Amino acid sequence: MPARESTARAPTDRALQRYREKRDFTRTPEPPPGSADDAAKNLVFVVQQHAATRMHWDFRLEVDGVLKSWPLPKGPSLNPRDRRMAVMVEDHPYEYRNFEGVIPRGEYGAGQVIIWDEGTYTPDEGGVYSWDNKEEGNRRMREGLEKGKLSFTLRGHKLKGSFTLVKTRYDKNSWLLIKHQDEYATTGDILEEDRSVRSGLRIEDLKEGRLPGGGRGAEPHPAAKKTPFPDSRKERPMMATLVDRVFDRPGWLWEPKLDGIRALAFIRDGKVELRSRRGLDCTRQYPALAADLARQQGQPLVLDGEICALDEAGVPRFQLLQPRINLTREHDIARMEAELPVVYFVFDILYAEGWDLHGVPLRDRKALLGRYVAQGPRIKLVSYVADDGPAMEAASRELGFEGVVGKRADSRYEPGVRSKSWVKVKSVNEQEFVVGGYTPGEGSRSKSFGSIAVGYWDDGKLIHVANVGSGFTDATLASTLKQLRDLETDEKPFANRVEGKVVWVRPELVAQVKFQEWTADNHLRAPVFLGLRPDVDPRQVRKEAPAPAAAAIEVVEEPAGRSEDGLEEEVRGVLAQIDAAAKRDVVVEVQGERVKLTNLDKEFWPAYRGSAATGTEGIEHPPLTKGDMIRYYVKVAPWLLRHLKDRPLTLTRYPNGITGSLFYQKHYSQPIPPFVETVDIWSEHNQENGTYLMCNNLPTLIWLAQIADLEIHAWMSRIDPEPDAHGRKLAARGSKQEARESILNFPDYMVFDLDPYIYSGAEKKGAEPEFNRRAWEKTVSVALDLKALLDQLKLSSFVKTTGKTGLHVYVPIRRDFTYDEVREFTRTLGVYLVQQRPADITMEWDTTKRRGKVFYDYNQNTFGKQLAAQYSLRPTPWAGVSMPVLWSELPKADPLAFRIDSVPDRLARSGDPWRDILDFKNDVSRLLAG
Repeated sequence: MPARESTARAPTDRALQRYREKRDFTRTPEPPPGSADDAAKNLVFVVQQHAATRMHWDFRLEVDGVLKSWPLPKGPSLNPRDRRMAVMVEDHPYEYRNFEGVIPRGEYGAGQVIIWDEGTYTPDEGGVYSWDNKEEGNRRMREGLEKGKLSFTLRGHKLKGSFTLVKTRYDKNSWLLIKHQDEYATTGDILEEDRSVRSGLRIEDLKEGRLPGGGRGAEPHPAAKKTPFPDSRKERPMMATLVDRVFDRPGWLWEPKLDGIRALAFIRDGKVELRSRRGLDCTRQYPALAADLARQQGQPLVLDGEICALDEAGVPRFQLLQPRINLTREHDIARMEAELPVVYFVFDILYAEGWDLHGVPLRDRKALLGRYVAQGPRIKLVSYVADDGPAMEAASRELGFEGVVGKRADSRYEPGVRSKSWVKVKSVNEQEFVVGGYTPGEGSRSKSFGSIAVGYWDDGKLIHVANVGSGFTDATLASTLKQLRDLETDEKPFANRVEGKVVWVRPELVAQVKFQEWTADNHLRAPVFLGLRPDVDPRQVRKEAPAPAAAAIEVVEEPAGRSEDGLEEEVRGVLAQIDAAAKRDVVVEVQGERVKLTNLDKEFWPAYRGSAATGTEGIEHPPLTKGDMIRYYVKVAPWLLRHLKDRPLTLTRYPNGITGSLFYQKHYSQPIPPFVETVDIWSEHNQENGTYLMCNNLPTLIWLAQIADLEIHAWMSRIDPEPDAHGRKLAARGSKQEARESILNFPDYMVFDLDPYIYSGAEKKGAEPEFNRRAWEKTVSVALDLKALLDQLKLSSFVKTTGKTGLHVYVPIRRDFTYDEVREFTRTLGVYLVQQRPADITMEWDTTKRRGKVFYDYNQNTFGKQLAAQYSLRPTPWAGVSMPVLWSELPKADPLAFRIDSVPDRLARSGDPWRDILDFKNDVSRLLAG
């Protein structure tokens, strides 16, 4: 045995020979063989979901520095009754555990791969574990492989507990994977959790060009920031504002309100701290919960949630927690662990693997929870619904919850703040109050007390509101009396009158009280004691008066498939005003502004009927007017505006429609309405600053349509530093150097403009090619090859039609490089593509040399240049639109189907295919550096 250990490197190399032979590492992004992590204390496992010829899940266990691999055609299961077929294949290198991406066409295993689950494991045969002893674990796994039976315990995000792999008698490589019966066994379908535990992506995302980030530690989100682990003593939870009603509002997420103890969980290096709302350490009271949290993957982590005790119906009840809150003796804590188990309901994540997530929008933090938090008997993720607050309230009320919480989907986490971005609506009247005294007991309570005197702070004064005597048990009477006596004082803490004989106490205790209503004289009717709240700072207790829900409802982004910026009502209002006017001119009111619209009946597109010669037969429309153009831009505003925000525009104006003359305007010198935002940029040509318009609101978009800006051309860079350009100069005026050092010289995208120079034959001499099907199909073919190259480079990409004859491919990037640097990189990719397909692709600037080929234009990556924006109209006879599409749609897409009359309905029905484009900021430093 020692001899084998000393020569571990040699058998590892031999074991990976088949892996090498099957792959061309100049083409596939899969890793070549390397060394294992000798410093690691535990063996690792990974499960990679792989969409090859057929979908399967590759189950891999580290043994002796390589990954032993078994594809699972049906995937793993947590149901002990399931026996999953597993066919052992060639060993994979240790580094393969980090691979997710796209294996290119023509390569072995071509298709998409995500890291479906990962973690550490140990052999567990006979109930004996080898945690923190990798050498012993390797030895035991070798013995199991030789015997044809492995038993092991997984600590993953999704797969937990004990499993066995058993070799069958049918074939030497045929095995069965079976879950052992334990606390993690379930009949639920674990495959429904279909996102990568690393990137949060699904297989479908990779097919659409959304790829895992690379380079800088693969940050979980563009708004995440690399920071040290937070100080648990200083971090405080974000809180919700009480409002008077729920509402059905796009862009809000609704959860049940949990009746327990709010706690932040700080998890690092297998150690856990649970901190209450006021920062008190309550870890000792919940040892089993802390132990489960310590086994979470992806550490270090900071989670936000509620520690709850459940009643027989599975509903959290604060009263049930009372026996556990103040325990200090280990014997008592151990006894209550068995008698009264708790569950930690997690609803937010603030920190993960070195990344501060406070600035990440809530909807994305929710997605990250599924990636980082593995659920179990003591750890659950809180369910939520989008938009429909009344539905969640009805369901919560039926189940017996105390209310609901609504949260803006785009809200950032505000530590210690009671924010209007989070609201709560209570089904019952209930809140915390400060205890300022107690009344002596009588009768059966002669040895304890009759009631507690409670109040709230108002302008530095403690206001008495009730004496609370009901709701106590013998146990809570005794435990509360002990704490009251320790705080007795001769000084009355209340500012107002308190009836009867009262023993005063220092106002340091907080009680949770349920009551029927507030009386006219500011007292509680029918108060009931629920328990003491050591997690609440008594100095922060105020009267909770519900604010109007309308105060919290603001314009927010909405889920895909619906209007994206809460503009539905504004859009409907503007369209109604235009339609009601029924005349050439009208003044519309929108978002508090007035915009005059003129000449609505002027023809902008002549009547059109397609022809067989160009493949446009069947497409026709009557004359389309300026009013039709304005209506279009109003309808698509909720989707278009988010792509235009903070980007300088170049106007392309057609005052007499597409058959009349047009003129460009970069620098707008005429009077500008007050609602239009602008930015000054130095003009090298004019040797002075020029004023550029930006389109950041609906009135501006309508005004641009009114001045006949038929095509909207937007820059690839923007003036907003969020989330990845902090520290860049915002001012671009004064000189060429100032402009080139500004944030506007660092684009959000690298772009690839593909224009076919394949003629229909009907063009006039010297004219640009008209649309034809042969040209379109060749352009699609080139775009798909470009995507394959981008996939190989691990770059997320997005595609849209130009609205004319070609395609635009966008690659969102971190704003670390200038236009010049990005242009050089896109030129390099173009040279490679031309070498691969010289008969089909050209980069020639001489248009006469482009004939019969697709022109690859990298020069759009230039300071000051721009392309037609997403959803921009184009001056084509069929009134085309530059339309974002999914990569999976592209092979069968008909660009002529994206027109002024069809796109608004498509967006309302299916949502924006590019909604998440800036969530996939590729780090290209590793590529540009090479």
